[in-house]
Amino acid sequence: MNAPDNRPTDQQNLKMQIRHLESIAAFSGGVAHDYNNLLTAIMGNISLALEQVAADSELTGLLEQALTASRAAKTLTRRLITFSKGGQPAKQPTDMVEVVRNTAAFSLSGTPIRCELGPSNGIWSALIDRGQISQAIHNLIVNAAESMPSSGTIFISFENMILDSPNSTLSHGRYIDIAIRDQGTGIPAGHIDKIFDPYFSTRGEGPDKRAGLGLSVSHSIIARHGGDITVCSRVGSGTTFHILLPASSAAAKTVQPDSVNRMPEKKEQPVSGQGRILVMDDEAMIRELTGNMLRHLGYEADFAETGQEAVRKYQAARERSTPYDAVILDLTVKGGMGGEAAIKRLIAIDPAVKAIVSSGYTDNPVIADYGHYGFREVVAKPYEMVEFSAKLSRVINDR
Repeated sequence: MNAPDNRPTDQQNLKMQIRHLESIAAFSGGVAHDYNNLLTAIMGNISLALEQVAADSELTGLLEQALTASRAAKTLTRRLITFSKGGQPAKQPTDMVEVVRNTAAFSLSGTPIRCELGPSNGIWSALIDRGQISQAIHNLIVNAAESMPSSGTIFISFENMILDSPNSTLSHGRYIDIAIRDQGTGIPAGHIDKIFDPYFSTRGEGPDKRAGLGLSVSHSIIARHGGDITVCSRVGSGTTFHILLPASSAAAKTVQPDSVNRMPEKKEQPVSGQGRILVMDDEAMIRELTGNMLRHLGYEADFAETGQEAVRKYQAARERSTPYDAVILDLTVKGGMGGEAAIKRLIAIDPAVKAIVSSGYTDNPVIADYGHYGFREVVAKPYEMVEFSAKLSRVINDR
């Protein structure tokens, strides 16, 4: 009689891997949220310090270097958030060919790698979040370029596809297939099933070893868009990634530069203003930072730790005929009322309330569609003086 085979089946192995990824994702999301609050204090105070130091001071250069490093940390934190929760996509009909073309040009700038795009006439538009999908494409192109560091060509092709019957990942419908093929060294068969795991690397343990969240983030973004990403590769013959994204029946809107493709801009100056601003945030260091920034810009600041307190203060100020000119509400408050519930009560008190929502999370639908919930603007943590002051000024002045 044969002994029972207690080895896990392929399906059990897959479920174990999914649970493993989910636990890593949950941990990453929590760390990223706390880190975003710390980064908000760091970046906000550095940008505030730069406003109070002479341009030709030696300190200016040191502070700008610290701010540059903080911006890199901000990018990493957003990748962690995207990996952990995917980030709620703010979708609109988009010309995928244009997005891929712009992203490829940016990603390969300054490298010896060429890019060739195949025929693209008649390719359907896709319902996507431009910034997120551009980030996913960027990660794949960088991965392809790193597989052939000396020289080579990346080939990108487009195809309209119709799935007549649903498979294990996608439902039936119209899709756009984007294939990204490189001339690199290829991926060993034993590594194919691991390449989307966070921090997986094929570069060994030497000084050349690199690992990151790039492919994991791309996989998470594509999945959140209702799409799929697959890979086929042969050692010595290169690798091809296929991205399937749901097509849109609506016409594509004009593509604007996104956070991945944006080149350095001319240095802007903060926008000063006047008025009384109520700031609601459960983190003391964020309240202190925001208050300092507001006072530097010329505003008066008042504070609340929870939504309940913000609502009480807002109503009391109106009754005293000393209303607030704007309210900044943190979306998530530990153990108390957050911004989403608070804005409903504020609108009931004052339908014309000028409110800005602030959060370190991007996965909440309030962030993706803040106007639908009654907010006039959104300020994502971590923020700096220029962005913060410009958005506040637009809200107060109804621009």
